[in-house]
Amino acid sequence: MEKITRLFEIPYYQLKQYPQDIAFSDKVNDEWKTITTQQYIDRANEVSRGLIELGIQAGDKIAIISNNRSEWHICDIAIQQVGAIGVPVYPTISKEDYKFIFNNAEIKICIVANQELFGKVEAIQSEVASLQSIYAFENVAGAIDFKDLMKPADPVLDAALEKRKNAIKSDDLVTLIYTSGTTGNPKGVMLTHANIIANVYGSIPRIPVGKQHTAVSFLPVCHVYERMILYLYQILGISVYFAESMETLSDDLKDVKPHVFTAVPRLLEKVYDKIILKGDDLTGIKRKLFFWAVELGNEFELSGKSAFYTFKLKIARKLIFSKWQEALGGRVIVIPCGSAALQPRLARIFYAAGIPVLEGYGLTETSPVISVNYIGENNLMFGTTGKPLHNVEVKIAEDGEILAKGPNVMQGYYKNPEKTAEEFTADGWFKTGDIGQLEPGGFLKITDRKKEMFKTSGGKYIAPQVMENKFKESRFIEQIMVIGEGKKHPAALIVPSFDFIVDWCKRKQIKCEGTFEAIVANEKVIERIQREVDHYNEGFGNWEQIKKFKLVNNEWTVESGELTPTMKPKRKVVKAKYENLINEIYNA
Repeated sequence: MEKITRLFEIPYYQLKQYPQDIAFSDKVNDEWKTITTQQYIDRANEVSRGLIELGIQAGDKIAIISNNRSEWHICDIAIQQVGAIGVPVYPTISKEDYKFIFNNAEIKICIVANQELFGKVEAIQSEVASLQSIYAFENVAGAIDFKDLMKPADPVLDAALEKRKNAIKSDDLVTLIYTSGTTGNPKGVMLTHANIIANVYGSIPRIPVGKQHTAVSFLPVCHVYERMILYLYQILGISVYFAESMETLSDDLKDVKPHVFTAVPRLLEKVYDKIILKGDDLTGIKRKLFFWAVELGNEFELSGKSAFYTFKLKIARKLIFSKWQEALGGRVIVIPCGSAALQPRLARIFYAAGIPVLEGYGLTETSPVISVNYIGENNLMFGTTGKPLHNVEVKIAEDGEILAKGPNVMQGYYKNPEKTAEEFTADGWFKTGDIGQLEPGGFLKITDRKKEMFKTSGGKYIAPQVMENKFKESRFIEQIMVIGEGKKHPAALIVPSFDFIVDWCKRKQIKCEGTFEAIVANEKVIERIQREVDHYNEGFGNWEQIKKFKLVNNEWTVESGELTPTMKPKRKVVKAKYENLINEIYNA
């Protein structure tokens, strides 16, 4: 494989090795609009010429705020080719975060997708001295049309572009990615071409797909996880289809029939819960067969099972699990999964169903993948994040913190040398902030966030993520946050599984209005969830067990502020929002 050293070389590599009739495809008004590899390159060059004509210099910062679409990648390559620095921004962050990022990065140009995002940037424009203009992909009143940025071939501009490209080195800064963070201002992670390319090449052996395959993309491309995997797809010659929205995802998967797509545990939890709800609606022999297959899946191991188990699994796959596969398009080879802890039972049952979910681990600061499972008996261990990539070193510090070293590790935090210094050991290892251990065979297991572990007043350490992941196995529990720092015992705030409980109430003939408020106040529901809590408490030491809980009456989301854009709980926000409930728990 011819080695790429700068990210903007990727489409040119694809054109040479695997020219695609469908490099990218966007769903617009229920129709797929495609572009070829050549069109991808041509349009990127048109934008690069426009940036040069505008006076954009190497090192200038350009923000992109958009959903996943072809234009995002066209702009990404165009910005890189002129030596400017791309700053992808989450659409859902607060006005204060927008203002901080734009000023900290000194954004000169911003490119947005639509009217809503234009409104967010326009609201802070007067407070960002560096911001010169706002362009929009769609027809947006007040914004400059993105097409105005695109310039046709011109000898002078083309010569200038070629000179810019030739001056760019592999270890030059290519992007600033601001971490969502659960506290304080976002930090600008400085990544070079070499950082991300090293991670792409390190990850390629773990993803068994190639030029004959298709992918669907829907996780935010402003996050380095999806962005890195999209570069990987392009290098391998995979056609990429951008889902229209999360609401249309189910239809888009059936439409495209992808061989690969990335996911986060929260999405897989929802997919699984929907499948189980459909199973609950079955009756008679169909229902028995469905839950027989589920139980079989829960017992799945990669090796060591009897021939009789293998025979039963073959029947289950044909009769039941084939329908699970069809719901995802019917051709999925693999689903790389990251961003948060995946329940081992979900990895196990999806694998049993013939849908391998490969859990991995990483951070924005590591471009992002540190470790990931891959297909094969000695390459995957349920409950772990797999083996480190071949070009990444991992070791465990004395206090249990995971340390990493490799060409994928960031250059530091932008304009923040003090924080950068804090994140590295004296001998150059990056401190991940996660606690973990290396299992036999070299598999990395994450046990918790270092900053999220806490002590009870009795001096006992509690690892909340481990507990939360286990309790979420309950079909009655949608989300949970374990609390109790400095208190006598752990407790929990629980978001009940709304759809399942409404269905459960109907089946049990329990009178319950179909609202969150009614569910959290229903004594029968509270009693049933208490039984679930008692059951899962059995797996923990007495000092760890949840002694009390309160149900909360709304789901935690990015939009409502309880989750980061990467779906991690903002613990301080949740605690502040439910301070009254927490007081009731500990002062009763």
